[in-house]
Amino acid sequence: MHKEIDLTKSVQDKMSNTLDFFEISKLSEKERFLKIEEALHKIVENEEIKVSKKNLKNLISRIYENSFGFGPITPLMEDTEITEVMINNYDTIYFEKDGKIYKSDIEFENNKKVKNFVDKILNPLGLRLDESCPMVDARIGDGSRINAVVNPVNVNDITVTIRKFRRNLKDIENLINCGTLTKSLADLLKFFVHEKVNIILTGATSTGKTTMLNILSGFIPREERAITIEDTVELNLEIENVVKLESKPPNLEGKGEITIRDLVRNAMRMRPDRIIVGEVRGSEIIDVLQAMNTGHKGSMTTVHANSSYDLISRLETMLMIAGSNINTCAARKIILSSIEIIIFMERLKTGERVISEVGEVIRRVNDNKDISEIEIKNICIFNKKKYQTKKYHIEDCFDFSCYFPKQMN
Repeated sequence: MHKEIDLTKSVQDKMSNTLDFFEISKLSEKERFLKIEEALHKIVENEEIKVSKKNLKNLISRIYENSFGFGPITPLMEDTEITEVMINNYDTIYFEKDGKIYKSDIEFENNKKVKNFVDKILNPLGLRLDESCPMVDARIGDGSRINAVVNPVNVNDITVTIRKFRRNLKDIENLINCGTLTKSLADLLKFFVHEKVNIILTGATSTGKTTMLNILSGFIPREERAITIEDTVELNLEIENVVKLESKPPNLEGKGEITIRDLVRNAMRMRPDRIIVGEVRGSEIIDVLQAMNTGHKGSMTTVHANSSYDLISRLETMLMIAGSNINTCAARKIILSSIEIIIFMERLKTGERVISEVGEVIRRVNDNKDISEIEIKNICIFNKKKYQTKKYHIEDCFDFSCYFPKQMN
């Protein structure tokens, strides 16, 4: 294996003296292969390198991947079951598959090669990664998202995280079969979407929020007009009248940034029936909730939180930061008038992702009428105690309460 790496490095170094890889990158994939093959044959002949036809083909493929593809991590990027690739160091690479993290035996030659790999992706996008710009987030050509961090903010030389673009998103039947929810719960959620209920999906990182948002969006009637707003395009709505908007990071001069908040404000002028925001992280929350409360019923988004009540606290804080005149009472009134259903997603210790809670947001009755108190009335809860006994199948652990929201009565 080391001999193959040494030969690849040696040949590629010689090839870089005769080929302009930047110019070749503008050619089609077939033309690139032909250019590399032609240059390689010349080097093999001139240097009298002994290599079999099979190894010669492998050599061409490795040089191509090093120059235009994903280099050593190509097998991880091509595996459709892998959702995330994490490069902690040139010799420490992890990947996520089926909700679990595994260590890969794949390595780069050194951290300089990792940096070159990142630069190869960023250069055509007009982005850079160095001491003056030590953090970068960008979308790769295949739709995946790359995040890279270097010194001085990173103790390691460089760390790279790639969230792969999922071409074959799961449908509701897949999630029922793997125990994320039951048929009854799926029917209930479909009912909420058809009735134009405003929904927020919440949960920790990698609990399946975006996947569930995509599936819920698929329940939108085909005749409606939807605007999707994301940092990275992942939603795939199966309706005709859909417009996909994507945020844009600033350029090298720090100009040209288009935020989620900018897109939400613009979407409200595009005559949407529904606005679907991939994820809310900051001040855009005030625009999203205003959209939900001003004629765009049935809108949906996701927000990171560790529980349904933690979500309410986080929304209050985000609203108060977003609006200088918003206090706790005003924030709660906005939440109560905008959000109707909260879906809390959770990843179990065994790796399965489940809908842990579904609840309706209601006003709690109290003596002080000037202060709004928020209560979440549970409709369905995943019973983890049942599941931990191992006496029940996962689909038997969803407990529906006797309470149903007013929309179903």
